[in-house]
Amino acid sequence: MEVAAAVAVPRHKVKKQINLFYCAECEELALKVAAASDAIQLQSINWRNFPDGFPNLFINNAHDIRGQHVAFLASFSSPAIIFEQISVIFALPKLFIASFTLVLPFFPTGTFERVEEEGDVATAFTLARILSMIPKSRGGPTSVVIYDIHALQERFYFGDDVLPCFETGIPLLLQRLSQLPDADNVTIAFPDDGAWKRFHKSLANFPVVVCAKVREGDKRIVRIKEGNPEGRHVVIVDDLVQSGGTLRECQKVLAAHGATKVSAYVTHAVFPNQSYERFMTANSAEPGDQFAYFWITDSCPQTVKAISQQPPFEVLSLASSIADALQI
Repeated sequence: MEVAAAVAVPRHKVKKQINLFYCAECEELALKVAAASDAIQLQSINWRNFPDGFPNLFINNAHDIRGQHVAFLASFSSPAIIFEQISVIFALPKLFIASFTLVLPFFPTGTFERVEEEGDVATAFTLARILSMIPKSRGGPTSVVIYDIHALQERFYFGDDVLPCFETGIPLLLQRLSQLPDADNVTIAFPDDGAWKRFHKSLANFPVVVCAKVREGDKRIVRIKEGNPEGRHVVIVDDLVQSGGTLRECQKVLAAHGATKVSAYVTHAVFPNQSYERFMTANSAEPGDQFAYFWITDSCPQTVKAISQQPPFEVLSLASSIADALQI
């Protein structure tokens, strides 16, 4: 009697169905995330305030999400809106859900990670400790998804009761660079050694220029430490921008050393006090001061709202990347 051989049938991974809640600032990004995956269903929260200004919050469909996978898309763009979101973040895991994921594209205190003298407060550690206290769901610890955190050692600031997942926006940049008409003439520049350490392995296929700040008298000025930008379309890469002074100085130095075009990419366009205005094409004193492109992601929704469609800025959305991260 012959026995039929068993035929291995390839298994297709079944996508988790995710109920995605979001803060008011992130509504546009949440809509894009949901559009990027048929496994994501948007849910809503009533963001209200009592007369004294403290939050009066209500999670809609709280009973219906029992036993389901839940995520929350947060934006800690200012201290004023953090408390109301923390309140929701701590409440969701207690609603008998199967798992909970917090997506915080921009970790805002990431640049305050060191104590250089007694009395300094490392607020990166403070925020990491707060997030480490998020209650467990029925499925276990909360996953915390963060994009291009300022210093990778900050993963050790989080406690063992959460699972930090560090993602990056660099694949979005690589895709955009491949679409450029001069894609074969691109050189990557880093404004300092920190940016080189952070990103050079992800951009290893490009020629590299590294800049550095050096002291001349009472001033610190930008110089090229290594590499040659002459005749190249140079793209400055960093994790975030605040006032943009360093990026401006890098652009001038690269142009002075023969770069035919200078562009920039940052994952997090913080730009306090509307400092993005200094980069707008219309505000450039002369063509030599202009950036060909300035790519940002939508990790800082308020900035995106302010500068959308304003040359040289282009927004590379994290939506598809976030949709993929929610399936981890």
